[in-house]
Amino acid sequence: MNEFLLFFEDLKSWEKAAWILACLTFSWVLEAVIPLFKKGYKKWKHAGVNFVFLVAVMLINIGFGFLTASGFNWANEVEFGLLYLTDLPLWLELLIAVLIMDLVAQYFVHFLLHKVKFMWKMHMVHHSDTNVDATTGTRHHPGDYIIRETFAFAAVIIAGAPLSFYLFYRIATIFFTYMTHANISLPLWLDKTISFVFVSPNMHKFHHHFERPWTDSNYGNIFSVWDRLFGTFVYGRPNEIQYGLDVLDDSKDQDLAYQLKLPVNREIKTDY
Repeated sequence: MNEFLLFFEDLKSWEKAAWILACLTFSWVLEAVIPLFKKGYKKWKHAGVNFVFLVAVMLINIGFGFLTASGFNWANEVEFGLLYLTDLPLWLELLIAVLIMDLVAQYFVHFLLHKVKFMWKMHMVHHSDTNVDATTGTRHHPGDYIIRETFAFAAVIIAGAPLSFYLFYRIATIFFTYMTHANISLPLWLDKTISFVFVSPNMHKFHHHFERPWTDSNYGNIFSVWDRLFGTFVYGRPNEIQYGLDVLDDSKDQDLAYQLKLPVNREIKTDY
């Protein structure tokens, strides 16, 4: 188990980038073979817009990398965090750490992004995509992503997770992000079975439906247990999903200037 975790600590930057590319490529192959919706959109143009957001996300991630490293050093020196209060098998500590980080850095912050007005105005950029596919997972307003990374940092401190646990978690989130957004159609029985423990492709697609209450559901990223536990889990007929947001102009979903200005656009009405 130690050697397995050390593998993640020793990952080089190019290997992390290669993992992103591998997950994206795998998702795109599946989208071509088993599409959920056979869309007539320009896939490369759509991807190009979302990749602009990906570049911004990666730059922000580099900055938070230094902050997170300092957090690890501090937590280790003072032995701060829940895992320092336990003496459990390494595999169980890893599972607990991933659950804590998934709860705080994914479910909880995602819930807030839908409920706090200024956060929601930034998070709208993610939901404005009318052609949800794997690249939509990279589509986050810079302000949205800074909030997410702040909560990720808090989750690391709360858990008292070592660096290897955190890197394993980040590698896992990349895979789940691409796969749950991918425009793929799994057999209904398989998707429902997956959704008992993990966030499945269909499960997350309902979160991208254009109107409430669907939009305000299925906040999880890796584990579906949080949505089930807190009553935000929904499941329906995937062929009835319509992407986008009912308060936005769908024709501008690939207009970068429009998207970046959404948080300060007073013409956009929201209940929050």
